[in-house]
Amino acid sequence: MLVQPSDRIITIIGGSGFVGRHVVRALARRGYRIRVACRRPDLAGHLQPLGNTGQIMNVQANVRYPASLAAACEGAYAVINLTGVLFSGGAQSFDAVHAFGAEASAKAAKAARARMFIQMSAIGADEKSSAEYARSKAEGERRARAAFPGAIIIRPSIVFGPEDSFFNRFAALSRFTPALPLIGGGMTKFAPVFVGDVAEAIARLIDRGEADGKTYELGGPENLSFRALMQFTLDTIGRTRLLVPVPWGIAKVQALILGMLPGRLLTTDQVELLKTDNVVSEQARREGRTLEGLGIAASGIEGIVPGYLYRFRKAGQFTAPSGIPE
Repeated sequence: MLVQPSDRIITIIGGSGFVGRHVVRALARRGYRIRVACRRPDLAGHLQPLGNTGQIMNVQANVRYPASLAAACEGAYAVINLTGVLFSGGAQSFDAVHAFGAEASAKAAKAARARMFIQMSAIGADEKSSAEYARSKAEGERRARAAFPGAIIIRPSIVFGPEDSFFNRFAALSRFTPALPLIGGGMTKFAPVFVGDVAEAIARLIDRGEADGKTYELGGPENLSFRALMQFTLDTIGRTRLLVPVPWGIAKVQALILGMLPGRLLTTDQVELLKTDNVVSEQARREGRTLEGLGIAASGIEGIVPGYLYRFRKAGQFTAPSGIPE
């Protein structure tokens, strides 16, 4: 592990987002020079305090414009592509970001003669999936590997942390609704993984310096159903709400309506994704392509999520998780 300032440049495409800021922190601690390529570098000033003066530089780039990626990757030792979208629409479509963007990023890394290229994907990426999100992620993996032999793929389950869009979203929703929906009965299983662990995994792969071409599946210590995650959220914020099972057919109709509203709380594509468990495969465990295989003890939700969901309790930090004022 590097402990002294390094002359190695790591380009992180999409490094100003949720996962990106944690990857920046993990690499900065190791002494790497970091070039954060993002669409709005003027809005990424929150990254500078994560490193020493001059260690982190924000540059403008967009995965839809290969020339901007070429400039961002010039002279890089390694390139990491973290870009992704939850909803497909307009210029930010699944194909443009997940497929074309992955290919363009890998090509830029190859042209820059980078030693490594890491592509962020997701557990569930499958070219045969009924969900467009999963198909586009799989296509992005394929194109990245074709453009950069030895490209490493990172597939996390649901990523949680202070800025996440999962626990925060449902905790916020529970403040205004008497019930939370359990799509398909809420039996779909997930392996929530802490964003800090994902960042550490990426940093350790960079430390290795080996373009091994493997796919790493990253999940937390437990496989939990959607129902269990919703109940955990409610227990954490001290609120009682109904958990209402919603059959797949009704969920699709609801998604058609909600998908057209601002915020897009639910889309038909997400309903399709929920039909498949989102957990680490047994093959990945056997082959060591996991957090444990990288020597990382996965963090559970119990020790981290309450530390940032407290603001959704009735009296904020002055309310115990049970709902009884402290």
